[in-house]
Amino acid sequence: MIMRPPGHSGKAKKGHICFDASFETGNLGRVDLISEFEYDLFIRPDTCNPRLRLWFNFTVDNVKAEQRVVFNIVNISKSTNLFRNGMTPLVKSSSRSRWQRIPRGQVFYYKSAQHQNHYVLSFAFSFDREEDVYQFALTYPYSYSRYLAHLDNLCGSKLTCTKRETLATSVQKRKIELITINSNLDEAQDRSRKVVVVLARIHPGESPSSFVCQGLMDFLVSSHPIAQVLRNYVVFKIVPMLNPDGVFLGNYRSTVMGADLNRSWNKISEWLHPALMAVKPLLKNLDKNSRTPLDCVLDLHAHMNATGIFVYGNTYDDVYRYERHIVLPKLLAQHAEDYEIGNTMYNQDPHKAGTARRYLCSILKEHVNCYSIEVSMYGYNRKATPGIFPYTEEAYYRLGRNLARVFMEYYKLMGVIPAGLPDQPSSKRTRQSRPRYRVLRDPRPKNSRKPAPIHLASIHE
Repeated sequence: MIMRPPGHSGKAKKGHICFDASFETGNLGRVDLISEFEYDLFIRPDTCNPRLRLWFNFTVDNVKAEQRVVFNIVNISKSTNLFRNGMTPLVKSSSRSRWQRIPRGQVFYYKSAQHQNHYVLSFAFSFDREEDVYQFALTYPYSYSRYLAHLDNLCGSKLTCTKRETLATSVQKRKIELITINSNLDEAQDRSRKVVVVLARIHPGESPSSFVCQGLMDFLVSSHPIAQVLRNYVVFKIVPMLNPDGVFLGNYRSTVMGADLNRSWNKISEWLHPALMAVKPLLKNLDKNSRTPLDCVLDLHAHMNATGIFVYGNTYDDVYRYERHIVLPKLLAQHAEDYEIGNTMYNQDPHKAGTARRYLCSILKEHVNCYSIEVSMYGYNRKATPGIFPYTEEAYYRLGRNLARVFMEYYKLMGVIPAGLPDQPSSKRTRQSRPRYRVLRDPRPKNSRKPAPIHLASIHE
């Protein structure tokens, strides 16, 4: 979409900005030219669900050096969000591939009388390189292709602790993969193990959950002592992307058919919800297995209204069951500096009856704990320092590694993992790690040190 000023036609000149969102995870519906410097941008709604408009991801090309513009995103459907707390969009360019946040002084979120009193997100930007293609996004994108490439890298290596299988295919025939991570012990040495199921990316616009999931998987297959112990005593079943169609299309919450999967667990349709149709019997079969019983289900999400990482759990009439249920979130609070205890919530909200954590706890055995793990799309608060610190991709990966450490402590506390097993890399230097031969160094020249000059006048004063 090339935006030409009134009266111009034919071939676009430099400065006639070209907008593009026709790529994987892209989203931009319409652009209106307001003036030479100002553009109104309209987010394309989720497919078959026009009420949902929040995720945006688009590129800008054919700019002039030092060209200044103001972009107004005018049809955001979720007015209460982290833009009120200082969140800003991300930007990168073809010559600078690292995502950066637009400075807060250039971003404004306000009610606009010119747009029927709807909230508008406006940001000013100056293009500094004509040859670059600039990309703007709500938060760090994580595409379906990136997900497949990571699984190829994770399971295509010579690792014996991973197993990859296609659980189902989506409505548009994209793969919904299941990754199993555990140690490859001989059957004679095998022991009864607990099973942890991790679900991610049920909402396509919540891309931080994919980074957390990747951080968890990368850590679990590593040679770290905690990962080795966990693989020996726990089986991890991970579904990294439940909604690949929505991710590919650039939707915010919906599938290609407009369904919110995390409100559909209690009304699963074989045609509308193939992912849920495949995951539900998997969980029930694991729950019936006495040798490797299902113990925990984590549903990873990203939150647009709150900061930090926190947990949504359930409440139970059985006090002992509830006390067991809150152990894992308390351990997470101890291991994650960005944990927000004030956002953590346990409830039986009837409006959330179709979510994974509410529905699954009603069909699985009482000892199975189901949680929604929520991480902010923006940042977190540090206890001793005021202000919100924005998350980076590496910070999301670190959250996944922290989840693995929490499972280590949790299963030690539950008696599944014996106490005393190593949980840190050995700091001892073995004989093999020492150099076999002494490295010869050139002798230091004798005149390398010169005597400092002495100021005699200052001595006699």
